[in-house]
Amino acid sequence: MLTTRMVSFPAAVLAGWEWPVIEVVGAADGPRLCVTAGVHGCEYSSIEAARRFAGTLEADRLAGSVVVLPVLNVPAFWGRAPFVVPGDGKNLNRCFPGDPGGSFADALAHEVFERYIRPSDALVDLHGGDMVEALEPFTLYDVSPVEERSLAMAAAFGLRYVQRMDAPGDFAGMTCTAAARAGVPAIIAEAGDRGQVDAGAVELLVAGTRNVARSLGMLPGEPVAAPGPLTLVRSSTVVRTANAGWWDAAVPCGAEVSGGQRLGVVRDLLGAELEQIVSPADGLVFVLTTSPAVREGDLLIEVGSDMEPLTASV
Repeated sequence: MLTTRMVSFPAAVLAGWEWPVIEVVGAADGPRLCVTAGVHGCEYSSIEAARRFAGTLEADRLAGSVVVLPVLNVPAFWGRAPFVVPGDGKNLNRCFPGDPGGSFADALAHEVFERYIRPSDALVDLHGGDMVEALEPFTLYDVSPVEERSLAMAAAFGLRYVQRMDAPGDFAGMTCTAAARAGVPAIIAEAGDRGQVDAGAVELLVAGTRNVARSLGMLPGEPVAAPGPLTLVRSSTVVRTANAGWWDAAVPCGAEVSGGQRLGVVRDLLGAELEQIVSPADGLVFVLTTSPAVREGDLLIEVGSDMEPLTASV
């Protein structure tokens, strides 16, 4: 049975807003899978993929149930605001499991987590590069008591790179971190970038989510094998700018880089050099800010390192 509805939440700070929810209940018993997207409101490929995945489900071929929340950051979606919730300026994906007495982002994270994520048996959170980001597709999961099950989901999803998050630091408060710590196996999958609805990225995310459902025994058949070998990324470093200015990147997203290699330069608006940006390690550029305009503390590049083939024994 398929149901679609707009829901509201009781927290006073969330009054006046509604969120789309799609639910499919299968003909047979099975796990409950939660699929979220639009945690950042301009990651349009993830939003389209979540809706399209829900549209592929047939109740008579589904074991268990799937709940899909395709646009979590509704204010950012309508406001065309990258990265944050417009009302409080917080990154929603640093706010989970949330706080019912907090600001808009905290209260929203709490409602979504308690109503949809915690009661589920698994979580797939779909993402991509935001309005001013290029991105190499990857999945990530957290070190946790359910790490093996989360890794199995990430491998089943089928994107070439799988990041293992340990001691999140800059990434504390993510959906998958909070879910895993609550005992819910969880992954984030990233594809698509720069505020575009990219057909290839949408297909990657839809196919990967269906693969996870197959791996959980919710859909018939085995996960479709990835087109090439998977790579486990054990470390990831975010490089930020110490200066506001004009960012000139010297490498493309997806580039292999060496520790100490020049990745670009930040200049003032008259063209004078303020800061050289160098790679913190040997690795691969997974995320790259494409906007020349950057503020002090902005992310410029994320470099994944300590990489090895992902095998069944990992």
